[in-house]
Amino acid sequence: MTGAGSMKKPFRGTYTVLVTPFTADGGAVDLKALERLVEFQIAEGIDGLIPLGSTGEFLSCSREEKTAIAETVIRTAAGRVPVLIGTGAEDTREVVALSREAEALGADGVMIIPPFYSVPTEDELYHHYKTVADAIGIPIMVYNNPATANVDMGPQVLARLSTIPNCRYVKESTLEVTRVRDIVAACGDRMEVFAGVLGYESAWLGAIGWVAVCSNVVPRLSRDMFAAAAFEADRAKALPLYRRLAPLLPWVGGPRYVSGTKAAFRLMGMDMGPPRPPRLPLPEADLPALARVLQDISVLPAARAAAE
Repeated sequence: MTGAGSMKKPFRGTYTVLVTPFTADGGAVDLKALERLVEFQIAEGIDGLIPLGSTGEFLSCSREEKTAIAETVIRTAAGRVPVLIGTGAEDTREVVALSREAEALGADGVMIIPPFYSVPTEDELYHHYKTVADAIGIPIMVYNNPATANVDMGPQVLARLSTIPNCRYVKESTLEVTRVRDIVAACGDRMEVFAGVLGYESAWLGAIGWVAVCSNVVPRLSRDMFAAAAFEADRAKALPLYRRLAPLLPWVGGPRYVSGTKAAFRLMGMDMGPPRPPRLPLPEADLPALARVLQDISVLPAARAAAE
């Protein structure tokens, strides 16, 4: 299959790490809802899409479901925006297989978190990423998230990984914004930084992209905020957008990043189904406060917010 994988432009801007819609009982992936989500994102001007990340509950999806999700997003996007597929797994052989499949389906790249149980050494990390890189011809976004991967790939480790030709990007998901500065200094133009959490803050220190959860719900606001900071260097424009966005961030971050995002979609009339256990839906008692936040950023009519 040919498609988005033929695109050669560098990755830039705000990329949504997509939720995975499930049926009401959680028993199956709702592929029609996923198609609608992709169309919504593109209509709202998002720069790129990443299914099967942590927000996409990739660890709760079967091998067959992962294939269906990747195929659906790539086919629906149809080359209009870049699509990177999350292909992280504990076994290097599985990551190779998932990454080869993503490339065959037409993905523009893959996002790979380190093996998340084995606590790999630096040499093991290098071997892992080099093995995958040698097996595919599309770019790899290395995903540093020590809170979930049990290993922290600091600037010097990333500098070594950046010598692997197609390890060209890193999603940096610590809460240490100075990491962006230090990665840029250590890697030069071999590896470019996408913020994983601190989109606004990272833009000013050299991040050229943001892998965002909040952009599931507000893709245009998220994209405009990051672009104003990273590409226009316009603080007078960027800061008010960030302040408008900021109240939503606690609802789509921390332990409720999946449940809060799916609850927001439910309130917006775009049901994405429940999370899969062990995750539980956002408690009903929290919905009125979330509805008020959505109303304040103009994605929920006032009448609906008052009714929640």
